[in-house]
Amino acid sequence: MTKSPLFGVDPWAVTQEGWDASLHEAAESLFSLGNGFFGQRAMHEETYSGHSLQGSYVAGVYYPDKTRVGWWKNGYPEYFAKVLNSTDWLDMSWSVNGHTADLAMGPPTQYRRSLNLREGVLTRQWEWITPDGIRLKVDSERWICKARPHLACIRYRITTDKACDLRWVSGLNGQVRNRDANYEEMFWKRGHEGGGERGYVQTATAKLDFEVGVAAEHRWEFLQDRAHSLGDFVPQDWVSRQELNLRLEAGDSVVLNKRVAVLSTLHAPALALQAKAMEVLDEVQSLSHEELRAEQAAAWDSLWKQADIQIEGDPKAQQGIRFNIFHLHQTYNGLDHRLNIGPKGFTGEKYGGSTYWDTEAYCIPFYLGTAPARVARQLLEYRYRQLDKAIANARKLGFKDGAALFPMVTMNGEECHNEWEITFEEIHRNGAMVYAIDQYVRYTGDRSYWWQGGLEVMVGVARFWAQRVHWSELRKAWVMHGVTGPNEYENNVNNNWYTNYLARFCWRYTLGVIDVIRQEQPSYWNQIATQIRWSESEALDWKAKADAIALPSDEVLGIWLQQDGYLEKEQQLASELQSDQRPINQHWSWDRILRSCFIKQADVLQGMMVFEQDFSLDELRRNFEFYEPRTVHESSLSPCVHSVLAARLGMMDKAYEMYLRTSRLDLDDYNREVHEGLHITSMAGTWMSVVMGFGGLRIVDDGLALAPVLPAAWSGYTFQLHWRGANLHFRLNNQGLECLLEGMPSCTLQLYGQSVTLESGQALVIRPSKA
Repeated sequence: MTKSPLFGVDPWAVTQEGWDASLHEAAESLFSLGNGFFGQRAMHEETYSGHSLQGSYVAGVYYPDKTRVGWWKNGYPEYFAKVLNSTDWLDMSWSVNGHTADLAMGPPTQYRRSLNLREGVLTRQWEWITPDGIRLKVDSERWICKARPHLACIRYRITTDKACDLRWVSGLNGQVRNRDANYEEMFWKRGHEGGGERGYVQTATAKLDFEVGVAAEHRWEFLQDRAHSLGDFVPQDWVSRQELNLRLEAGDSVVLNKRVAVLSTLHAPALALQAKAMEVLDEVQSLSHEELRAEQAAAWDSLWKQADIQIEGDPKAQQGIRFNIFHLHQTYNGLDHRLNIGPKGFTGEKYGGSTYWDTEAYCIPFYLGTAPARVARQLLEYRYRQLDKAIANARKLGFKDGAALFPMVTMNGEECHNEWEITFEEIHRNGAMVYAIDQYVRYTGDRSYWWQGGLEVMVGVARFWAQRVHWSELRKAWVMHGVTGPNEYENNVNNNWYTNYLARFCWRYTLGVIDVIRQEQPSYWNQIATQIRWSESEALDWKAKADAIALPSDEVLGIWLQQDGYLEKEQQLASELQSDQRPINQHWSWDRILRSCFIKQADVLQGMMVFEQDFSLDELRRNFEFYEPRTVHESSLSPCVHSVLAARLGMMDKAYEMYLRTSRLDLDDYNREVHEGLHITSMAGTWMSVVMGFGGLRIVDDGLALAPVLPAAWSGYTFQLHWRGANLHFRLNNQGLECLLEGMPSCTLQLYGQSVTLESGQALVIRPSKA
């Protein structure tokens, strides 16, 4: 299934031509900006009284919104963490001859909005005619600085075709709310405001100790002989604003260059926030708007040189991958160990902005391939620093002896998800922590993380699995009941194959790492063995459980069963669903969904991608051909898994279909929910679809292996990898595969199953076989 794009197709931009109020909230999501420290939905700068999801977010700042449920359960989290809509630093209103510019009240005669992916700049151009016939032209651009973690810039120009009186008010507004507040709570309390040459607003969260300080500076440009009055910033309750009153003549323009500094108490004490914000503005005092614009372009150019994927001959595919890479790097930059990757990033409130298992299962491979190794390692260390709380989470549910259950949703290590079937049962997320460690070590070769935190995480997870299974005398196997697998359209099932397989992996992997550490780091092992109260009987217990855990299968079909009893459901295919019933989660009752065979996202197939080396091609094909037709792909995490596996099976049409779906999930709004925000973590799956799917990237015998293939719709594509300190560049087209190494003298890898040595700076070309 393909869909029409919401907005235009361009390799380096997303552009809205013409005004359509019904698409405004979707556009606010798609055109969002961020730099890893703060971000903002693409609200209009000026007044807009129509439907809008206002959102200005500061990374790591959250509110513990009290969980709202009909009844309480032991172990239930007390709050659901909410990313906060913080001080609105756009805060602008202007009127001409008393008529306020508001596109909800008076639509524009022309309208264009465009997000420049190459440079990270959002622009708008529109024209509006006032009720008394004055034509105003507006040109604006804004960005959040990639090179300066706390700075944003806006340039806003108004041009008139007739003489008129302009009143323009701009500043900062701290009196904001979240749309999704439980009990209508106000998440902020007033701090203080400042005025004078610069404006300032500081607010504090109503719970916890976070404070956010925002400063603004205005630089006005207009003909100085025009009659005008311009006051200082005036602070009032929650706001600080400056007002300009100006007489314009026909053809006149007035320009506002607005610079904004955004900081939180993650980066400065509350009493120092105002001074720090002013320092940010002081640092750029001598720089012009054009110089800051060039600096922004250069910062993004440097990133694109490292992370870009070029696709030839398919503009929709090209736009999709760049859009996804762009938003991933807007969301996380690896510069602060306290931060992680929220499923919506800086684009919306849904999911609370918290950390999910998506980081370990989807995002770490992306950052391993596109960023220095320290970025991925920092994501692993984020979980290690929260191990004590993972142990506490498990203890609340009745586990003991250091068993750890990492949260489904978290801001600080505490579980804060408020749906029981997720909080208590979707425990496969625990295994993702160990899988991510394995991926990091295999890709980087850096085994030091095993004895610098990793082993403690692995042991805690393995102990959880050991206590979570029980022996079935009837089955003569260890079983795991009452779980939810990746397919959230099945709750409270027994022996979810993926969860059980992952538990077996965790036991075996942890035991293998312990053997290595004993040999290579004996002093550390002696210390940690005492600390974790290790015994050889525990090792024997894990081995016995790994060897005899239940892995449900069907011998007739030759497939692994998603869980016990799956084949007892009425078997239907997703293709049999009527289009007006899709997505089913927006049209069916939960009861009907749970009784159906339809699969929200890859489940068995998730495991077969993660542990691909364990299965033959025939086994993979049987499972793929059974499960994919039953999958409705109503999770953003689903299409990329199917794309990677289909490419391995040589099912290129299906691989390409799933690639388009994952790369254009938001651009084409497949699930009809882009107005709520973008699917940031699944965007990493788009990269996986290209590099691991079409590119065939695997780690084999401690080395890289690739087998790139070319989709029929593409005339060629180029990608690159950071690999153990070097940069590897690959370009495939109909003439063959070209490889180039930079950063180390030589590198040996497998290409199409053959060992090949690349020499630095010398391109190697492999021509296609003529057989």
